[in-house]
Amino acid sequence: MAESTSTDNVEEAFSNFYTEVKEIEKRDACLTSKEQIDRLTRPGSTYFNLNPFDVLQIDPDMPMPEVKKKYRQMSILVHPDKNQQDKERAQISFEAVNRAYKTLENEEGYKRCREIIDEAISRVEEMTKQKRKQLKKEGKPIVDDDINKHKHAVYVQTCKLFADLERLRQEKEAKEMHERKRKAEEEILDAEKRKVEAEWQKNYEESRKERVNSWRNWKAGGKKAKDEVFE
Repeated sequence: MAESTSTDNVEEAFSNFYTEVKEIEKRDACLTSKEQIDRLTRPGSTYFNLNPFDVLQIDPDMPMPEVKKKYRQMSILVHPDKNQQDKERAQISFEAVNRAYKTLENEEGYKRCREIIDEAISRVEEMTKQKRKQLKKEGKPIVDDDINKHKHAVYVQTCKLFADLERLRQEKEAKEMHERKRKAEEEILDAEKRKVEAEWQKNYEESRKERVNSWRNWKAGGKKAKDEVFE
């Protein structure tokens, strides 16, 4: 029974979250080019724009043909050619919109983003559950959560998860780059070492030949001198 209630709560949270997305979509549907550029380049946009659903202002359940339509509309709206007076920020916005669509167009990318949103909702539900338990334990009244606060909590948690995963990706990339650099440096050192050893071996062989020839010449010279003495 408890499991069923928990599932119902999560489903309700999903519904509330998607409703909020639709409300934002309707509210921002009439944004001008400048307003969209402002939104996509606002402080913190580097992390806000990691959520492709937020960038394109779409419901996570929107069919791909509709997603493509929304992408085209928004990409035209923020295209640098259309915003010559603010070309640099328009380019940043255009790239954010393009990245968002490419992420959702990819099946794995779409699945990963949905999982992040689902995880954010589950975490907020769990935090709410723990908060209620604590209030009950302390004998304090349990007040129903404000729907707007709940929506905001889900939004914040979603942003945090996207940001955390991006940081992990960057750290992994930096580590891999460092490893590639280390291996490249090792290969260069090994190549230089082999070159030095080959040069040393070459010089040694040449000097050995010279020593052998000198010895032969010396012996030949000594024998000739003996022959002359006996003559």
